[in-house]
Amino acid sequence: MDGNGRWAKARGLPRALGHKAGVDALRATVEAARDLGLSHLTVFSFSTENWNRPQSEIDALFDLLRMFVRRDLARLHKDGVRIRIIGSREGLSEDILALVDDAVETTKGNTRLTLNIAFNYGGRGELVAAIRDIARLVEAGNLKADQIDEAMISRSLWTADSPDPDLVIRTSGELRLSNFLLWSGAYAELIFMDLWWPDFTKESLEKAIDAFRRRDRRFGGLGA
Repeated sequence: MDGNGRWAKARGLPRALGHKAGVDALRATVEAARDLGLSHLTVFSFSTENWNRPQSEIDALFDLLRMFVRRDLARLHKDGVRIRIIGSREGLSEDILALVDDAVETTKGNTRLTLNIAFNYGGRGELVAAIRDIARLVEAGNLKADQIDEAMISRSLWTADSPDPDLVIRTSGELRLSNFLLWSGAYAELIFMDLWWPDFTKESLEKAIDAFRRRDRRFGGLGA
């Protein structure tokens, strides 16, 4: 969900208002995903690299997370949305951890749509955490190195409870993944959209899905 700051700058607004507009776009996108019958939606809300931003902006992003969960949790729960947080818990304050844990616990039985919020997330960090967990099993004598395979690595990831993504959408016109879903997104179709995230709408999502449906997905084979 890229481009909040540039959206605000283009309008002569503070970056914080760009992030607020981004939350509005997220709310609309979750509703659109639910209405379109998607089973899983993963949004990249705060990366491990975002800690390098000014503290004032970091504080604003955390405040928006608090606002989103507190204002939207009841409605999301009523609408059958299951919330999952994927990412590292390291460095997060106790109130943030309590907030997200409550959201996860409250919605754990819902089945209409799984909303994965990638928060304090980085694809490389996800792989490092998985490799460390597997290495501990080897050190303890509970696993042999030749038993490690792709399925085991997938089960050790933060994204283990979700299927591999079919489609990854990047807004703001940037043509890179920026450390997002590096393992599970290996065969995802990529769509780059030349608009800032606050301008993303249900129509934008439908356009991306239509483009996805026209792709010839061969997964290394020859296709049909």
